[in-house]
Amino acid sequence: MSSTVSIVAHASTSQAASFTEWAWLWVPVVLFAALAQTVRNSAQRSLTTELGTLSATLVRFLYGLPFAALCLWLMYTLPARTPSIPHFTPVYLAWLALGAFFQVAATAALLMAMKERNFAVAVTLSKTEVLQVALFGAVFLAELPSAWALFAMVLASIGVVMLSLPPRGQLLSAAAWLSKSAVYGLVCGACFAIATIGYRGAALALGAETPWISGAWGVLIAQAMQTIGLGAWVQWRTERGLMPIFRAWKISMVAGSMGAIASIAWFTAYAMQSAASVRTLGMVEVVFSYLVSRKLFSESFTRAEKWGIALMLLGLVLICSLGV
Repeated sequence: MSSTVSIVAHASTSQAASFTEWAWLWVPVVLFAALAQTVRNSAQRSLTTELGTLSATLVRFLYGLPFAALCLWLMYTLPARTPSIPHFTPVYLAWLALGAFFQVAATAALLMAMKERNFAVAVTLSKTEVLQVALFGAVFLAELPSAWALFAMVLASIGVVMLSLPPRGQLLSAAAWLSKSAVYGLVCGACFAIATIGYRGAALALGAETPWISGAWGVLIAQAMQTIGLGAWVQWRTERGLMPIFRAWKISMVAGSMGAIASIAWFTAYAMQSAASVRTLGMVEVVFSYLVSRKLFSESFTRAEKWGIALMLLGLVLICSLGV
């Protein structure tokens, strides 16, 4: 473990030097990723009733593959000087496989939480992902956040928790916070955190010429792994197999394309900035979704929700100022 950490830490130092010119770009890249992911989530939600949750999850990987391949092809054909193909080491592929597996595992944990009565508690606890990313990043990537960065992460996490707190009946119930649903929520956050660390570790290990190339290769290979693995599971374990996914190709194309674009942006950001900073700013997706939902239903904000948004935005502004 120590040798792996030292290798990745060395890669982080050398890559940081080579990506200095891109340092400020990670903020708009993350904001774009969060916005594209909001659109993808909306498209996926409309498929859940028709296809089932697992099949709707597969859509983002299966239909995203052609778009990921297209983006990678454009990155090699449009520039005047063709970038070199990076060297895919076993360490890189191992980090990528780790991220791909735990991303699917996090989705599975969330699905299991949905079957429980206290789903709101699970969602709240899953929002601890950012703090878990900071912990795992320190352990596995030797990326220690500064005191101010950690303060910004805590502020943003408190804000998003205030936006997703369960109803009062569950909020004051010890049984709800100690239930299986609560465990699934923590596991979900941990799995997403480990997936983030896997993708950040892969970006550091690849050593691509630009963060864009690193992101495009990472998404293509990771989504290929996820398509094969989850696709086989859906075909084997669901009654109708893969056929309903192919019939719903129109909405699936929207979900897949936006998913691929969002993923490439996330992977690119991981090549530019620490995983904890990226995931903290990525919380802005919650604000996007929340504001859209409130606007559609013309509902007013509660005092707790206003404080939650304020704390989250304060944390995001602080993490941006520290990371640029």
